[in-house]
Amino acid sequence: MDQPSFIVPSSSTAQQVYDWLHDRILRGDLAPGARLSETEIAGQVGVSRQPVREAFIRLTAAGLAEVRPQRGTFIGRISVGAVLSARLIREAVESDLIRMVSATTSPALLAQLDQQLEAQREASARQHVEDFIALDDQFHRSLAKAAGHADVWDVLEGLKSQMNRLRYITARVFDHQKLLDQHTAIVEALRDGHADRAEQAMRLHLRELLTDLPEIARNKPEFFTK
Repeated sequence: MDQPSFIVPSSSTAQQVYDWLHDRILRGDLAPGARLSETEIAGQVGVSRQPVREAFIRLTAAGLAEVRPQRGTFIGRISVGAVLSARLIREAVESDLIRMVSATTSPALLAQLDQQLEAQREASARQHVEDFIALDDQFHRSLAKAAGHADVWDVLEGLKSQMNRLRYITARVFDHQKLLDQHTAIVEALRDGHADRAEQAMRLHLRELLTDLPEIARNKPEFFTK
């Protein structure tokens, strides 16, 4: 793992170690099944083992790590059930949100979404997966905020850790163009003031995972659990 340089003495060390490991697990830098060593990570970060141990406990509680008796702590496999549940919740919530947005769409919002789409295209052209996913999240957060429910996106974000792990895998494997086209279809439906089409485009977009997941699971069965 890369040498981190983020530890700030004035903040909780355990929280900082947790955030760092959490981010690396979601991005796939730490693959499912990889062993976590308290001693190794403490040495790399430059802290005692106690905050690392606390971070491991939190990762385990979040379903991102697992303790195997007499063997140690390992990166947890991706829960297919958790991914599908998060996707279902997102579709139900975001389909309602997009209908709310369609009733109040403004030129300023459309300009903002157009700019975000262009930034996504640029990130895709650079093959920068982290930027692409961050911009994807920004796009959906902007729609939730436009609907007057930015806090709802924060709730969704807390539910989709396992889903985000899959997103990083698919963003490295599959062509981004389909997702870009789907985002564009959502924006064009809003531009036309067509609520039904906007909702349909959102549902289609969020169901893309149902196609991607089986293929990834077949190719990387060791990464997944029910």
